[in-house]
Formats: sequence, C-alpha cells, structure tokens
Amino acid sequence: MLFKDQVDFVSQHIKKNKLRVFMTVLAATMGCAFLIVLASIGFGIQDTMRKEILEDQAITEVEVYTNNGEALDISQISEVEHVNAIVHRTSMDIMAVSQLDERSLEGNMLLTNFVEEEKSNLQLSEGRMPTKENEIVVGYQFAENLLTDAERKEMEKITEEDAEPIGGYKESLIGKTISMSMQSYEMDEAFPEKWDFTIVGVTEKPARDWFVDTNMLVDESWKDKFQEVYEANAGNENPDLFYSSTKIYTSSLEHVKSVTEELKEMGYSVYSVSEQLEQLDVFFMAFKIGLIFVGTIAVLIASIGIFNTMTMAVTERTREIGVMKAIGASPKLIQRLFLMESAWIGIIGTVLAVIISYAVSFLANWILPMVVGAALGEDEFQDLSMTFSLIPWQLVVIASVISISVAMISGWRPARKATKIDVIHALRQEL
Repeated sequence: MLFKDQVDFVSQHIKKNKLRVFMTVLAATMGCAFLIVLASIGFGIQDTMRKEILEDQAITEVEVYTNNGEALDISQISEVEHVNAIVHRTSMDIMAVSQLDERSLEGNMLLTNFVEEEKSNLQLSEGRMPTKENEIVVGYQFAENLLTDAERKEMEKITEEDAEPIGGYKESLIGKTISMSMQSYEMDEAFPEKWDFTIVGVTEKPARDWFVDTNMLVDESWKDKFQEVYEANAGNENPDLFYSSTKIYTSSLEHVKSVTEELKEMGYSVYSVSEQLEQLDVFFMAFKIGLIFVGTIAVLIASIGIFNTMTMAVTERTREIGVMKAIGASPKLIQRLFLMESAWIGIIGTVLAVIISYAVSFLANWILPMVVGAALGEDEFQDLSMTFSLIPWQLVVIASVISISVAMISGWRPARKATKIDVIHALRQEL
C-alpha cells in the first residue's frame, strides 16, 4: 500500500468519527497547551530577572577584593588577558558640601582615575570626561538636589512619598563652578578650606528609579590634599578615612567568566554578573524542569483519551482489519496505520496547543500588568517591563516531542492489538 493510500485510509476513518476524534484532539490540545503555558511562566520570570540584573550592573564588570585586606596588585591584574580597564574608586568617611550660588548639597565624593573610567565606558548623559585636576563629573540627580535653605525646609514638611520634588537646579550644570568643602560627621560646621571645581560631565540616569545618584567624581590626585586638610582640622589621624573598591572591566561579556576564574586563581575574591547569572540559571533550570514535569502530567491525562479512542477504533474496525489481512496486508502495515492515526491526533493537538499558548502568553503579558497595577493601586506597575510568560522555541520543541510521543505511545497498544486479530473471526463478524 502506497503512503498516499495509507493517509487516505486514515483520513476516511477519522472523518467517520468526527466528534469523537475532535474531543480527543481537544484533550490533547489542552494538555499540551497547559504544559507550554505553565513552563512559560518559569521562562518569563527568568527573563525578567536577567534583564533586571543586566540593567542594574555593567555586564562586563568584575568586583575584586583581597581576602586578607592587603592592597591589590594592580600591575598583576592588568596583565590578565581581556582586562580592558581597572577602575579604583576611593570614597571618604567624610561629607562633601557643595555650594552653587545660594544652593548647597551634602553628598558623597569619590576619588577616581578618569582615564580608566573612560576605558570602562562610563556613560554620561551630557558633557565630557575631565581632563584637568579641577574638573569633575557629578551624578544624574545632583542638580535636582541642589536646594536653597527655603526649599529644604519646604521639603521637610512633605511626608507623601509620591510628592513632586520641590526646587532644585533647573539649568544645565555643564560648565558651572561649584565651591566644595569638607565636613566631618562628628562636627557641626564644615572645614574652612574650600576648593573650586568645574562640572564638565553628568553621569547617565541610574537603571533603578529608586536610586539617587548625587556623587561627585573627583580626580584621585586630590587624595593627599584632602588627607592633610582632615588631619589639620579634625586634630587626629584617621587611617580608615578612605574606603576603596576596585572594579575590573573586560573587553566583552564573553570574557567575564574567564577573567573571573583567573582572578580567583590569583587568590582574590571576586564577584561578577556572570556568577550571578549562573546561579540564577541553575535555580531556574530546576524550577522549569519542575513546571514541565507538572505540565507533562496533564499530557498524560490527555493520553487516556487517545488510548480509549484508538481502542474503540480497533474494535469497530475488526472486520476491516480481517479483510486487509486476508488480502495480504502485513501486521506491520496494520500497526503503522493505527500509529499514524494516533500520531495525527498528537500533531494536530500540538499545533493547536502552540497557537493557543502564544495567544495566552501575549494576553497574559498585556493584561496582567494592568490587573496587578489596579489591584495594588499603582499605575506605574503597568509601565514596568515585566515578562509574565515567555515561550522560547526550545520550549515549543520540548512540549511537541512530549505531546506527540505520548500520543504515539498511547496508540501503540491498540495498534499491537489490531495486528493480533484473527482473520477468520474478523470475517465472521457481522457488519
């Protein structure tokens, strides 16, 4: 029997029992769709968390620490292959008081090397990188937090979290000169020494809306001067005045892992986005496997319907099977015909399930943010780039293999039963 004849044979018998086959296909569709949609939740949450991690941290960044508190061997680290920049930032245990006309800001000052900062691809929202000692870069929210005394008192009266900010410097800070002095946290007044710095750059807006960047990035050559001023005014030497952090930037994301492993071999403690992503991937791999396992149960339940349908098909076609055997049809051919029918049910159910799953996923990502936002009373939630459901092609392949395989396995037993039907007994059966 030609393959075309086999397909026609299967199609004719399916058309004879449209309602029964339709209900069986519907059950297979629901089982497979449930598997895909359930597993897509795990993929969606993982995708959202990966995006948040990558937005929150530079993807080529590696933080380095020493285990015994000794200084880092920068020359040794710089020789590591694929290291593009070594940014060594030093913060001070002291407050930096910035003054611009009648406006002031008490913030944090970071000493850094701007050559390395530029190599690390420090992003600026406006301006340029400093080229002189008295040129600085300020944080994105520096301007809006430059307040007058009147504005500061007005803000103290506001208790609402969603209140609009009052005042702040509205013009561009590029080219403006600020007067900076230092003040110890233990003293009420700032030190008398003041320095003038010209703002030439403003950093990019932080990825997190809740993070407020009012830092001042100053050239590291000022470190000794600030130390002398502190000792002269505080009346003591503070060895813990400076706190340093070192971040290494690789040439690309694919080199982060190799650089991280090499730094570990040198005896350093390191932290990078690649390690965080690896831990995240391991967790979600187990989570997604669990979801797929639960979804597979639904497919197995649907297989009961396929088994019943195929068993009834064999019972109803006993005489036809006897005739086919009588004219020379082999057991393998008879088995193949019934397996083709069960496979057809599985394939159609899988195709419909994939279409339905993508529709459900699209609606979930569109509607759920609005529903959750309305329930929590937060309109901003609707604007968040949160993915509730994500269906990658790998999930479609896995679900399709499971669904079609289960359908064929369900039809295998009835197909084997059809090959064992006695010809004489089948021909004697009344129509």
